[in-house]
Amino acid sequence: MTWRAFFQSPTGPKGTRDFSALDIASGIFDRIFTFSLKIFRVHSRSFAANFCLLMLLAVAAHAQQPAQPQQTQDIPSVNGESGPCSVELTVVDADGNPVFSALVKVKLAYGFGGFHKLDLSAYTNAEGKTRFTGLPARVRKPPVEFRATKGPLTGMATVDPETECQSKHDIVMKKKGA
Repeated sequence: MTWRAFFQSPTGPKGTRDFSALDIASGIFDRIFTFSLKIFRVHSRSFAANFCLLMLLAVAAHAQQPAQPQQTQDIPSVNGESGPCSVELTVVDADGNPVFSALVKVKLAYGFGGFHKLDLSAYTNAEGKTRFTGLPARVRKPPVEFRATKGPLTGMATVDPETECQSKHDIVMKKKGA
């Protein structure tokens, strides 16, 4: 039986049926279990002994896998595709704690007469970080303002791409009007 035939059902659209992850996992487990019974049937063991042996093999295989090192969370990145510059921003509140899911926006004009425009936005990760890449080295009215908002909190950082093409800045969020 092929995988396509396994996942097809005459009741679904175009002959296919939507399966949940539980359906797929239980189907795969059933196939592995029946295959293991076929393998161990050569030896005259009981069902319980076969099942215990299978579980021991699974636990041993899992225990032999090396532990994955903890990786830092990926930094959300937006590429403006307009130049070589990039800015990495860390958004923190007044106490210095990172702000998760803050929206950081930037609007800029570049090129001859400022006819080319970029309007980019990105959310921060759990560490309060976000990155803007592909920004032009020359903008119409420097410095460029990066504005962060989340609920009643706002903050701003300014960057001049001509003098700091690859830069890192912090945005401290404060309540509006404060």
